[in-house]
Amino acid sequence: MIRLLMRAFTETGGGADTGIETLDPQVDMALTEALVGLKRDPYIKLADAELRIISVFDELRYDRADMDVLSGPMRAHAVDKLAPLGFRQVRGSSFLHDETGIRVLMPKSHALGGSPFDIARYTPRGQWDYYLLTPTQAACMMIDAYSTMKAVERIKGLIKTQPINILRIADYLEKTETHTAFESAIGHLKYVQREAVESEPLRRRRALGSVLW
Repeated sequence: MIRLLMRAFTETGGGADTGIETLDPQVDMALTEALVGLKRDPYIKLADAELRIISVFDELRYDRADMDVLSGPMRAHAVDKLAPLGFRQVRGSSFLHDETGIRVLMPKSHALGGSPFDIARYTPRGQWDYYLLTPTQAACMMIDAYSTMKAVERIKGLIKTQPINILRIADYLEKTETHTAFESAIGHLKYVQREAVESEPLRRRRALGSVLW
């Protein structure tokens, strides 16, 4: 039955933006636990189970003008690591878990140099779907979803294994109450990230595109 629902909502395109409507929470939890296991890989992880974000990273250091997109090596790595968990790539920008109908969506930037806060604006997802993002994009979703204190704590946990482009985030903070409150944490996060990048295991980590598997 689940597979029939999955095909109705994804492969026919009739409900491509909503995903499956119902799912046994225990089934979802089992898949979440499998995704938690991604943390054994140094380049991809379940960045936030509550927000249903998987992140994959490539660089240790950034320039604020760097483009924040999922590169070819990052996408290829995601394909390689999600396949053993039962996900297959059904389109250029999505994966499907056949047993549950849960999707992993890779949002596309719709404007050159666009705000990382807007990355998921044009890619709606269903209740059970995940986004595959860069760490910087993941951090932006945390900022918009959580209180300042909770966002800072979640981002600190992220950057200890996956650095983010903090200056780019600072450049795109808006004059909203949420973003203004977060702005005061930028200096602290820069310090935490600098310490992480200069320490193991990040200190010796190579860019994903240069790794030979």
